[in-house]
Parts: sequence; C-alpha cells; structure tokens
Amino acid sequence: MKILVSACLLGEKCKYNGGHNYSPAVAAFVEGKEVLPVCPEMRAGMGCPRIPIEIANGVLIDRNGKNVDAPMREAIAQIMDEIRDEDIQCAVLKSRSPTCGVLQVYDGTFTGKLVRGSGLFAQALKDAGYPVIDSEEIG
Repeated sequence: MKILVSACLLGEKCKYNGGHNYSPAVAAFVEGKEVLPVCPEMRAGMGCPRIPIEIANGVLIDRNGKNVDAPMREAIAQIMDEIRDEDIQCAVLKSRSPTCGVLQVYDGTFTGKLVRGSGLFAQALKDAGYPVIDSEEIG
C-alpha cells in the first residue's frame, strides 16, 4: 500500500513563498512505506515561488485577483487519473492549503481568516473515497 503525501510536508520546496513545510511527524508516519509525493500547484505550472492563492466563492484566485481555477482543476483531474489504479492506503495533506487543506482553508480574502472546508484536491480525494488525513492530526 502507498501513502499520498503533500510534497511540501516531505521537504520539497514547492510552497508559495519558495520554501517547504517539512514535518518530522509526517516523515516518521510514512517511514518505511511507499510514498507518492504530490503538489497540485506545481503540477498546474504555477511555479515556486508564486503568488498565493485562496478559494473565493468556490473558485481559486491569486492575491492579485487572477482566476487560476481552470489550470488547478485540470492538474487535480490529471493527478486523480494517475492514482486511479494505485493501492493507496491514505493521503496526508497540508493543513489550510487551498488545494490540500482537509479541515480548514483560508476564506478567499487574503486576510488570514480561516473557514471550515477542504481544498480542491482534498475534496476530490474524499469524493473518490480515499481516507484523507490533515497533517496536523499526525503531529
């Protein structure tokens, strides 16, 4: 069985600010297991660093107001298609991300306000029946 993991949690520099979100707890959780690292934003060609994005009224926009929803949804669809035949035990995803957030996401105002809900990739995984874990639930 494989575990899908937000690539930033494993130390990959794919965060909007050019950094990562390395999590020792997540690294320990997946140690010895087959891991599939993924970053929907990078898959969508958004680059690193990049302008931050949030979900506003169900649509992904960047801080400058540019609609980036279509390329993100296309990247997510590609990832979902690629993992269809994989034996995935669960997905461990980055908290609060507009794509990977499991329990909360930023509200689309770029003010730091959180709302209950899931990012687009996390929701796609949930809808497909994959168990999804918020990285903060691990450690």
